Amino acid sequence: MFLEKVPAIGVAEVWSEVPTHLRYTGVRSEWADANRGGVAVDSFLEGPVFDKLGNLYVTDIVFGRVFRIDVAGNWTQIVQYDGEPNGMKFSSDHELLITDYKNGLMRLDIHTGSIEPYLSRRNSERFKGVNDLVFDSRGNLYFTDQGQSGLHDPCGRVYRLRPDGQLDLLLHNVPSPNGVVLSPDEKVLYIAVTRGNCVWRAPLMSDGSVTKVGQFFTSYGPSGPDGLAMDQAGNLVIANPGLGYVWLLNPRAEPIAVWRSPAGQLLTNIAFGGPDGKTLYCTESQSGSILKIQMPHAGMALHRPGQP
Repeated sequence: MFLEKVPAIGVAEVWSEVPTHLRYTGVRSEWADANRGGVAVDSFLEGPVFDKLGNLYVTDIVFGRVFRIDVAGNWTQIVQYDGEPNGMKFSSDHELLITDYKNGLMRLDIHTGSIEPYLSRRNSERFKGVNDLVFDSRGNLYFTDQGQSGLHDPCGRVYRLRPDGQLDLLLHNVPSPNGVVLSPDEKVLYIAVTRGNCVWRAPLMSDGSVTKVGQFFTSYGPSGPDGLAMDQAGNLVIANPGLGYVWLLNPRAEPIAVWRSPAGQLLTNIAFGGPDGKTLYCTESQSGSILKIQMPHAGMALHRPGQP
C-alpha cells in the first residue's frame, strides 16, 4: 500500500497566532458565504513570504488585509482594502505583488501601505480569480487563475507574464490551479491542483511553451494540494489543507517526510525562512496560526525582477 511507504508523521509547532484585536469574531462576509457555507470566520491566512530582514508577511483573504509578523512574532497590519488577497511575492525590496481573487494582480508598497492595480484584466476580460505566483531568474512571473474551477469545470488557467508585458496563456484546462513553484533549474513548473487532489508537472520548452504536462503526485482527502515550495535539494514541499499535512517529496514524488498541524486542519501555504533558511513556516487558516517545521534542507531562494 502507498501509506506503507510514507515515513512516520511528525508534528509541526505553533509559532504565532493572529492576535485577538485583529480577529473579526462573528463577522459575516461574502467570502465565507461562498466558501465556508456562511459560517463566520475571523480571518483566513494565506500567502506567506519573507523580506530580507526576516519579517514574515501574510494575507487575510476574508477581510482584505496584509500583515507583517516580526521575528519575535508580533503582528502589524500593513493595509486593509476592498479585495481578497491570496498569494504574495516580493517584486522589489519594498513592493509586494499580490494575487487578489477579486481584483487580479495588485502591487503593495510595504513602507507606505499604498496598494494599486498591477494587472486587472487580459484583453479586457477579467480573470476567474487569481491565486498564487512565482518569479523566475529572468523576471518572468508565473501565476494561477483558479476561480471556482474543479473537476466539474476544468477551466482553470496558468499564465506567464514576461518582463516586457507580454502575457502568455500556458494552461487553460486545470481543475483548480493553486500553488505554483519552479524546479531548481527552472525547466519544470509544478502546479498544485487542489480540487483534482494532485500536483501537475509542466516541462517548460525553450520557446516558452509547455509540453507533455503530467500528473506528478496524487493525494487524497476532502481537499488537495494548496501552497508549494522547493528546497535546494530539488525536493517539493506541499501544503495539503484537506489533511492538515505538509508533504516533502523527492524528485520522483516519493514521500520523504510528512508533518501534520497541531492546530486546525486548513494548512494552506508555506514559505522557507529562519537564519539558515531551513525553517518552514506554514499558514494554518482554521485557527489563524503560523506553524513552523525544521526541514532537512534550506529552501530555494525566491527571485525578484532585476535581481540575480
